[in-house]
Amino acid sequence: MASAGPLILDFDQSVLPLTDSERLPLGEWQESVRFGCTLKVLQRLAGEIEPAVAGLPTVFLGSGDFHHLSHLLIRRHEQRGEMLQVVVFDNHPDNMRYPFGIHCGSWVAHVSRLPFVACVHVLGITSPDVGMAHAWENCLGPLRQGRVRYWCVGPDLNWMKYLGITGSRSFGSTVAMLEAFARHIHSTSGPIYLSIDKDVLARGEARTNWDQGVMRVDELGETIRLLKGRIVASDITGDVSIYRYRSRLKRLLSGLDAQPEIAPDELLQWQTQHQSINRQLLDWLNA
Repeated sequence: MASAGPLILDFDQSVLPLTDSERLPLGEWQESVRFGCTLKVLQRLAGEIEPAVAGLPTVFLGSGDFHHLSHLLIRRHEQRGEMLQVVVFDNHPDNMRYPFGIHCGSWVAHVSRLPFVACVHVLGITSPDVGMAHAWENCLGPLRQGRVRYWCVGPDLNWMKYLGITGSRSFGSTVAMLEAFARHIHSTSGPIYLSIDKDVLARGEARTNWDQGVMRVDELGETIRLLKGRIVASDITGDVSIYRYRSRLKRLLSGLDAQPEIAPDELLQWQTQHQSINRQLLDWLNA
């Protein structure tokens, strides 16, 4: 990936300043897009941001509540004319069912249906969302077809074998997971789109407004170096902001996800932690 200044899609003022960055103010879209939106709204947003995202390799999306915007950015790569692999770091599968369009927990399923995407690898999942009790909530078709693969640390995936799902695996440690992924990705070729949700990190690394995984920042860096030369674009999310939805439906749905509360007097401290991590991620991506 060539060195270039990042773009901040600024819906929620969560991403603190970064060197040589461009910032696109999008605060008026926050209510309609945050957490989830209809596909029509997503398409209108695509037209709004298209001039800004053209040619930029790294885009910051803000809070993890905006992770479904990765779909917009990945979809732009159809013009490359070659098959793309998508590597996602996330504590959640983001391959769940959602009947109201697309949201931050369902976007992977939508990306897996793009004809130029060979596979979406979701790395670092510790969430119970992939357990047997939540099996019915996962989009099973992409898992059976090998279009989506879960790379987990801890959860029991034995239920998958009874449904013909063989590509997803769970490991006893992050190290074991990343070693297995390295072997797999080295057996493949072609360009990679990288999407990082910092809720994959352990709480001691940085705090987010979602339940978090067990990965360290330096382990993220090791994998970025592993993919060196193949990453054609990337996005980063998981920064933190405080927001109260006007929509009762969104308040209900986000409440069901039991998102942790952020104390207003701690917000700047958390955002400053993320600023430091964002700078480190950019250094690795641009190396």
